Amino acid sequence: MGSPVPPGVPSWRLAPEPENVAAARSFVRSALDGADPDLVETAALLAGELVTNVVLHARTEAEVWAWTVDGQAHVRVADRRPDHGLVPHDRHPYATTGRGLALVEELAAGHGVHSGAERKTVWFELWPGAPVPPLSPWETVTPSVARVTVTLSDVPHALYGAARQHGEGLLREVHLAGTGSGVPPRDLVVAQDASHMISACMTAAVEQETPDSSTLSLRVAFPADAAPAVTTLRRVLDEADALAQQGSLLLLPALPQIRAFRQWLLDQITGQLSGGPATAWTLAPGLPGAVSRDLGPWDPAKAEAAQVPTVAADDRNRIIAVNEAAAALVGWQPHELVGQRLTVLMPEHLRHRHLTAFTSLLLTGEPRILGRSVPVPALHRDGRQIPVRLAIQTQEAVDGRTVFVAQLLATTAPPAPSGGPSDDRPATRPVPASPHGQTTPRRTPGLRAGTAAPEWLELFADTGQALAGTLDLDEGLRRTCHVLTRGLADWCTADLLDEQGRLVRVCIVHRDDRVPIAEEHFGRFPPLTADARGPLPRVLRGAGPLLLTDSPPLGRGHSRVDARQRALVGHLGASSAVVAPLRAQGRIFGALTLVRVRDEHPFTRRDVPLIAELVRGIALGVDNARLHRSVHSSAEQLQRALLPTLPRHERLELAARYLPSSATAEVGGDWYDVFLLPGGETALVVGDVAGHDLKAAVAMSALRNMLRGIAVDRQEPPGDVLRRLDLASHTLDQRSTATCVYGLVRQDGGATHLNYSSAGHLPPLLITPAGGTRYLDGGRGVLIGMDPDLPRASAHEPLPPGSTLLLFTDGLIERRGESLGDAMTRLGRHAAAHAGDPLEVFCDELVIAFGADTTDDVALLALRPTTPGTPA
Repeated sequence: MGSPVPPGVPSWRLAPEPENVAAARSFVRSALDGADPDLVETAALLAGELVTNVVLHARTEAEVWAWTVDGQAHVRVADRRPDHGLVPHDRHPYATTGRGLALVEELAAGHGVHSGAERKTVWFELWPGAPVPPLSPWETVTPSVARVTVTLSDVPHALYGAARQHGEGLLREVHLAGTGSGVPPRDLVVAQDASHMISACMTAAVEQETPDSSTLSLRVAFPADAAPAVTTLRRVLDEADALAQQGSLLLLPALPQIRAFRQWLLDQITGQLSGGPATAWTLAPGLPGAVSRDLGPWDPAKAEAAQVPTVAADDRNRIIAVNEAAAALVGWQPHELVGQRLTVLMPEHLRHRHLTAFTSLLLTGEPRILGRSVPVPALHRDGRQIPVRLAIQTQEAVDGRTVFVAQLLATTAPPAPSGGPSDDRPATRPVPASPHGQTTPRRTPGLRAGTAAPEWLELFADTGQALAGTLDLDEGLRRTCHVLTRGLADWCTADLLDEQGRLVRVCIVHRDDRVPIAEEHFGRFPPLTADARGPLPRVLRGAGPLLLTDSPPLGRGHSRVDARQRALVGHLGASSAVVAPLRAQGRIFGALTLVRVRDEHPFTRRDVPLIAELVRGIALGVDNARLHRSVHSSAEQLQRALLPTLPRHERLELAARYLPSSATAEVGGDWYDVFLLPGGETALVVGDVAGHDLKAAVAMSALRNMLRGIAVDRQEPPGDVLRRLDLASHTLDQRSTATCVYGLVRQDGGATHLNYSSAGHLPPLLITPAGGTRYLDGGRGVLIGMDPDLPRASAHEPLPPGSTLLLFTDGLIERRGESLGDAMTRLGRHAAAHAGDPLEVFCDELVIAFGADTTDDVALLALRPTTPGTPA
């Protein structure tokens, strides 16, 4: 416990009053008089922090000693509550409390704590010119009282840290407000002690977890009689949060996810201490929609690598990360946006509304659009407005911040910069980068290029090739496990959750092919139940990756799932193992178990971060394969069902093509339609619902059917029909947007006329028999789903005999690196060159010329009035 107090060194006893903190600092300066002035001031600062802890937390008499030996300063601060242990805090830059012990760690050459029968003494030493000491843990005091174990499953470590910081900040503010807060002093004392107790118990439980675990399943021992105090803490924090919402405290109220997590945590503690059941955080009812599905800490690298346009901002409304997709959408380079206000991406008329809503969220903690998908225009760098769907969620970083993560789904693709995409793009984050915090609770360094040994890099490459080499998911996992057993493990297993949530063991691969493995170890597991407490069930509930080095390393529990794991281990042997979740898109769908049998080369904690990165890449490949397998067959059937049969018409030729994107699931939101109205007119439709998946296809089908019903029922001008469609779509689903061209073809005698309206869609192309081309840009209006109250115009156009009317979706012509104007010109030239071809040949030529390199779905519809007397 440091150097003993020399005989004759005086001490000073202080009552637990705030003004005595300054008195303690004065005493230390006096006792160290003659020592190095900087040393004296540092000692006074640290002594003041420790006495502050006594006043706030121990609330007993404090006793202070200070002396020097050979120029070294020695300080002791004692209180009368030895059962009240220290709870060191992570040094988060955004924490408003808990800095006292962190300062001692940073500035002292040595420090520690000693607890005796009657008092607890915190000590530190300062040496002139001493090097910065290595970090050393504080001794924690565990009271010898009856305890009850509480199970807390799927705890997001970063969210817990943010909730803890905010709760301690609320208690501090209520303490400073005194009686003006309205919180009874006795309740505040009980709440502070309960908060201290929970932090100590949680810290001890987290210490037992694997360093790379960002989502933890904890078994925490709390005092058996703590429930009443925790209930008081919950009430005081709720009252304090209400005061913060009213602006009565110098602290912002809790954001929705922090408030929800805090209430879940405290309710779990009181409920289980009273004999109630455990409920995992992921299964808690009433979670706010703003909570991210990804329970791990916010990681800027993930945001930058996302394929969906993603922008992240801090609570000062400044952009802190942006990926290539988002930057390209709005015409910037990623590094140019970092550090700018988020309003740079908003049209002028929306900026005040955004700032009002954002400020309201911070001041009240009440969300307006968090967790919702909202159609808004984004501001392109050149001043254009781009319709997007905006979805914002919050996510916690391990440094204590809340990050606002926005995804922008463009409803129409903007042209790429005129210079085309560059291969020499600078990093998104400027250099030097601002600290984003690590992605693990213990600050385990993330894997960086060049930090892994060559054999690890080879494993990354080989597992990727194993999954990419086949479309059969089971075969891909077997190949992956063979790679892992060649270079990392003696044997491994791959387990997946099926559509009913049942666990299925897909494969077991041993390094030695001659080792027999009975069929009983494969196939479907028994249902996961609450009594399944072994490593595999824990990982499937959110913990992991878990390093297991005890004996037996697998299957501690007594459930049938755990028993099956234990039987496999008994058959194949194990000395150490890592069980890692297969996690993608914020959800866990399986697990990989890697096992070593020989004691001389066990897995260690240094292996866990690399294995976590390796399995993360495997999980993305598996998730893509699962998605392809589940969607492919359904998509083909749905596509055939949704494509209409073109009606036959005596004086109109009709042809259509639908080309699914090679990058999607065979079906998307593009559609065409042709049908006859009771009055004899022919209705033509081409449209595009935002998205390229089954959801987009379902939304497209609903929109197509609504349009048919409205058109047949009303037989009004196309602009009025589209306005009614917009109103119906907005009433049924406010989250969906679409573009659409709706036209009516009418024939009077020998003349053919087109009456049409456009909802944000590319204009139809008219090609004369002689090869002249013209885009029909009349009747323009906003997208379906933007504003159903806006009026919509209709336009009229004669269609000469033998001319060709082409309606198409943007996937036909839009390409990265080519402006929209150039693409439309290119389409016009190609269509003119084939104006004299039969209509079916005309469509085939367009598909051949434009369909090969598209990454989007393509729908096109062509109509040609025939010459009177010529059969269609």
